[in-house]
Amino acid sequence: MKASQRTIHLELAEPLRISRSTMAARDAVWLSVEHDGVSGHGEAVTSVYYGLDAATLRRLLAAVGTDLVRYRDPESALEALRAGELAGADTPPAATAALDAALLDLVGKRAGTPVHRLLGTPEPPVAATARTIGITSPGRAAAEARRLAARGFEVLKVKAGTPDAEDDVERVRVIRDAAPGVRLLLDPNGAWTVAQAMALLPRFAELGVEAVEQPIAPGHPDALGTLAERSPVPIIADEDAVGLADIRRLAGRVQGVNVKLAKCGGVHAALRIAEAIEDSGTALMLGCLTASSLGLAPAVHLADRARWADLDGHLLLAHDPWSGIGGTDGFVRANALPGLGVQSREVRREDVA
Repeated sequence: MKASQRTIHLELAEPLRISRSTMAARDAVWLSVEHDGVSGHGEAVTSVYYGLDAATLRRLLAAVGTDLVRYRDPESALEALRAGELAGADTPPAATAALDAALLDLVGKRAGTPVHRLLGTPEPPVAATARTIGITSPGRAAAEARRLAARGFEVLKVKAGTPDAEDDVERVRVIRDAAPGVRLLLDPNGAWTVAQAMALLPRFAELGVEAVEQPIAPGHPDALGTLAERSPVPIIADEDAVGLADIRRLAGRVQGVNVKLAKCGGVHAALRIAEAIEDSGTALMLGCLTASSLGLAPAVHLADRARWADLDGHLLLAHDPWSGIGGTDGFVRANALPGLGVQSREVRREDVA
């Protein structure tokens, strides 16, 4: 097997503001694994929050690519990755997830089988994905909600956590008025204190918010669990739910956990998490970072297992260099093509680093 990399710059269609930052672009590193003339692909994206820049990702993916020479074929490498023998515990989850995706893509292509069938799901999963509305003015938020609902989106996720909480309340209120039929999720990204959350959650419940992600700062899972017990709105852990150990600690205490492949380590890590929370009263949410369709595709093949799907990262881009998972009508879909089922678009030369 032979591994190679490519780094490109992903521009957002417009800057996305959340409580702790505003993002206008990020870099993506593509990992390609080739064996006997067939290639599989995976993607890792940079993240200030997780301390991963493009140079770090390139170094990490070069290391795991070098390790592949120890395996006779992608099937044995994938089994080793699943067993923790390839890309060890010191490899950041984003790099492990990219390798997992590339190997799954390659194994699926070699077998002539889509990834969802490799994972035991006969039919291609389809899910209504949330579409994010960042922190913005009430007028822009209302116009965006109206536009998205007209295009078919059934779930909107509203970012919150401004210094004046009344701004958040007003934004949700105008979105509810502009798109009365949509389901609403709220995400303060840990911006509230426990006292603020206790005061605000009933007000958002009255506005019909279905669930709230990570209302308080991460690092206090017991406080988050206690808040979830008292909240009139289901609480979904995100920043406090990174890996399997975190999620086992929260299972049964919060109503949901947001599993992102880039933070847990890929498809097989997500499946272990789904098994760990089964029958616990804690439901699975599949989330994402802003990335291309290549980066989103592995999660789409798991979408039938989730109560909530927040898989819109590719929809936030000005130009998505891959296609194959849909989403512009509010629904992401796997397909019956072998592997991940995504196809590369022509990438402009100036986008390639």
